Amino acid sequence: MAFQLGNIAEIREHGVLHGIQRDIACECWFTSSGKSIPKLVKVMDEDGILHTIRDIQLLTAEEKTYCGIQTVEHLCKILLRGKVGFVKLIYTKESCRWTIMEA
Repeated sequence: MAFQLGNIAEIREHGVLHGIQRDIACECWFTSSGKSIPKLVKVMDEDGILHTIRDIQLLTAEEKTYCGIQTVEHLCKILLRGKVGFVKLIYTKESCRWTIMEA
């Protein structure tokens, strides 16, 4: 006798997140469909100086799972101190925590 409990969702595991992550404060817009759009980021540098980044261009947003932890990885182009850079803003769904890392 065989039975099935329902559809089993296939979750693709992305392994371990590599790179240096920094905790950040992020102001984010959540759309009615549940998508997240970062609008403002505050990050502290090595000298303890707090930087506010308002010029954020969202390039892609992708849901990923790292070691069983669900995240949304946002690839963004930012302007900081007159220089353009590419970063990943990572939103951890379980803890509602934001981190930043260089792309």
